[in-house]
Amino acid sequence: MSNFKKLDFNPAFVATMRDYSFSKFKQDLTAGLVVGIIAIPLAIAFAIASGVTPAVGLITAIIGGFLVSALGGSTVQIGGPTGAFIVIIYNIISLYGLEGLALATFMAGCILVLLGVFRLGTVIKFIPYPIVVGFTAGIAVTIFSTQMPDFFGLKIDEAVPGDFLGKWAVYLRHFSTIDTATAIVGLLSLAIIIFTPKISKRIPGALTAIVLVTLFVWIAKEYFGITGVQTIGDRFGVIDTSIPRPRMIGFNMESINLLLPSAFTIAMLGAIESLLSATVADGVTGTHTNSNTELIGQGIANITVPLFGGIPVTGAIARTMANITNGGRTPVAGVVHALVLTLTFMFAMPLISLVPMSCLAAVLIVVSYNMSGWRTVKGMATNPMGDVWVLIVTFLLTVIFDLTIAIEMGMLLAVVIFLRRVSENTTIKVYGDQLDAADTDMTQHEVLDLHPGVSVYEIDGPFFFGAATKFDEMMRTAPHQMPVVRIIRMRRVPFIDSTGLHNLQILIESSHKEGILVVLSGVRENVRDALHRSHIDTLIDREHICDHISRAVVVANELADARHATHATHQPA
Repeated sequence: MSNFKKLDFNPAFVATMRDYSFSKFKQDLTAGLVVGIIAIPLAIAFAIASGVTPAVGLITAIIGGFLVSALGGSTVQIGGPTGAFIVIIYNIISLYGLEGLALATFMAGCILVLLGVFRLGTVIKFIPYPIVVGFTAGIAVTIFSTQMPDFFGLKIDEAVPGDFLGKWAVYLRHFSTIDTATAIVGLLSLAIIIFTPKISKRIPGALTAIVLVTLFVWIAKEYFGITGVQTIGDRFGVIDTSIPRPRMIGFNMESINLLLPSAFTIAMLGAIESLLSATVADGVTGTHTNSNTELIGQGIANITVPLFGGIPVTGAIARTMANITNGGRTPVAGVVHALVLTLTFMFAMPLISLVPMSCLAAVLIVVSYNMSGWRTVKGMATNPMGDVWVLIVTFLLTVIFDLTIAIEMGMLLAVVIFLRRVSENTTIKVYGDQLDAADTDMTQHEVLDLHPGVSVYEIDGPFFFGAATKFDEMMRTAPHQMPVVRIIRMRRVPFIDSTGLHNLQILIESSHKEGILVVLSGVRENVRDALHRSHIDTLIDREHICDHISRAVVVANELADARHATHATHQPA
């Protein structure tokens, strides 16, 4: 058990079982039944939109949902397929097939486990918010665009391109082929989903729409001879309801190299969405999710699911919130949700085959609208322009190109903007006559006189590569006469990187060549250690590395006076 503690792997299911009671079970049973029912249409819709069969969606929700609840670090997290994965799954299948998807999902699971093992759960939360908003909105737009053929019953007689602009070019060319009956069914489904919560928020709008519209289409077909509305059964035929046996996943270095970027994207996306969902849930329930355990649980789920032909799994915010709303407070609710899906898969698939495709398209259109977070996007328009550009670039790259590229470029742009902001906040001041030695929180100020030939350069902020260049330029363009002693005041330097160390070393060496002595002041312990490891401290006398500016000024003044005295002695009479 100590090993698990070292790994920070403490499943919430185990902890909650220690004081579990029948009253808690009744709450979890109710919540699990409701969430299981809500998850049925979503699992099927996400699967179809991703390019796999409805059965795959349900198997994913069953196995993945069970493992996330049993092994995760959240007490209320509900796992399963989500809309965020649709775009990347569809692209992987189109390029590498189902075998490629299985390998990418398996590798993503391994990455998630490693993130949890190395305790990186909290680090994932530092993904810049504009990136999360940007790619989520981009995914929403992409999901919306993929539903147009099913929603309107377009009769497309050519291959639909994978890219966004190509898709819409094909849609516009075939817009005259709209099937009226299919469009009516889609619009009716959309209306039911939208207005059901206004009647009762406890009744899931998606399930209500599926039940009512499926019954409506079946009656229209059987008794009025209205055909042409395609159903799940029409597209996929008889759906196999047997639980698939585990299968081996083919590994070779070529496939691993090709799919590693996609696997990384799946892992990052899954980690972000699951931890975001857990954070929202913690805020509502007052609990605390173990982020590292959650990542390990998510990883194990994604390692296991592809063995049964499933697609990637993550925490689902909407289903998790539905679980909380209906009284779920322990992982048992998630287990019950998986059992409901299992019974549905085993006994209700003939009925699910009657569901119209346009109805599922309406479900996903509402999902994409909710995912878009347009109010959040609108609110962020007043944020600093750097954040706005990160959001816009991530959004456009997600829609027009690829989610992997979007996340990579979004992160790169966010890092560049962050480094620019930090470097701008690192200031360098130059003193030549007098210096106020006091810290800002002191009431009495100690003014130190600098003897002729002594200059002070104070660095305020991190001394990393961005600020190091600024410091180097300041030293070259300082409007003072050539000093005898340079004091580098570093009391407000929280860290120094290799570029800063390199620049400091060059400064000391060039100063010595010019006959200028260097004194360091206020060096923090971690910065002093960095100077020691890089052997820069050997370039300066130990007495010239001072803890406080008062001591540094005394040393510098003595050195300057001694240099002036020596110079005066050697002057001709």
